[in-house]
Amino acid sequence: MFTRAFWDDTVRSPDTDAFFDGHRSQPLPRKSIGFRQKDFALRNASWSVSDTFSNRASSKGKREGFQSLMENETPIAETKLSIEDKYEFTRELKKVGKLFGADLIGITAIDERWHYSHRVDTRDFTAAENDLPSNYSHVIVMGHSMKKELVDMYPAAVAGAATGLEYSREAAIVTQMTSYIRSLGYNAIGSMNDTALAIPYAIKAGLGEYARNQLVITREFGPRVRFSKIFTDLPLNIDSPVKYGISDYCNVCTKCSDACPPKALPYGAPSLKTLNRSTIKGVKKWSADAEKCFGYWAKIKTDCAICMRVCPFNREFSGFKAKLFWQLATGRFRKIALWWENKMGIAKQVKPDGWWKSA
Repeated sequence: MFTRAFWDDTVRSPDTDAFFDGHRSQPLPRKSIGFRQKDFALRNASWSVSDTFSNRASSKGKREGFQSLMENETPIAETKLSIEDKYEFTRELKKVGKLFGADLIGITAIDERWHYSHRVDTRDFTAAENDLPSNYSHVIVMGHSMKKELVDMYPAAVAGAATGLEYSREAAIVTQMTSYIRSLGYNAIGSMNDTALAIPYAIKAGLGEYARNQLVITREFGPRVRFSKIFTDLPLNIDSPVKYGISDYCNVCTKCSDACPPKALPYGAPSLKTLNRSTIKGVKKWSADAEKCFGYWAKIKTDCAICMRVCPFNREFSGFKAKLFWQLATGRFRKIALWWENKMGIAKQVKPDGWWKSA
């Protein structure tokens, strides 16, 4: 959807140009709390590590991690590690990923249904062949949790640091994991938003369940997770998808749709309805109107994740009340959980000034 704003005249506008320009240079601050110079400065600074990675191959027409795979300079070791027990090795690999900073890790098999047929050459925004080799067998999917204290301020510009921080963090983690695997003598290529859809892979790898707000709800962090991928030919043990009961709760809850300013999120049951060319076709699911969603982002000149903020699963699950809510919401007492949520109302935005002044 975002790339369409560079070549599709039905999407591109002065607002979309200003949105991207504001991430590349100094955006025009506003007097509104959460949209001041220091707010935009924090948001943009949070992206700086990710930007360094994504821009390093721009002369080749590649934006690594977003429109193309992430290149890795670590040579593949000539001697390949002998893996006698793939179950034990998979456990060790997940331990390494956690050491590097991944919050969640799951393994699944390559599934080309979720791969893009082409990538974008960012020099002229023409189509180029998707350059993922065909001899890879597995995908390592890593989850990176977003800071709740920032998410709770959406759609303020300062909240955008929650997104930038994780892209910067995952760029480093993906690079480290890829280097580790290549040093064992196996092929590995890192990926963030590029090459293949992250959400289907995260679901297949058992990291969470799909929700009405188009996000993956995880047991550990609710919807506050971004996902990265590593394609590899390592022999690994595959994880199974999980069924918590999230979709059953979403069937009776519409908080995200109610709170969405441009009304881009759906009501009703999952369907095959195609809203525009950015809708994934042939999959029965809840689908957002991506054009409406990004149009609102462009209007406010920063990203919006109100749907994440107001989600009833946007909780710290260490507390008793949060654990009780999970048990109710994912079981046959989900309507009691919904009543509880409705009594509390929509989660209110945390005021950015309060965040700046806190210790």
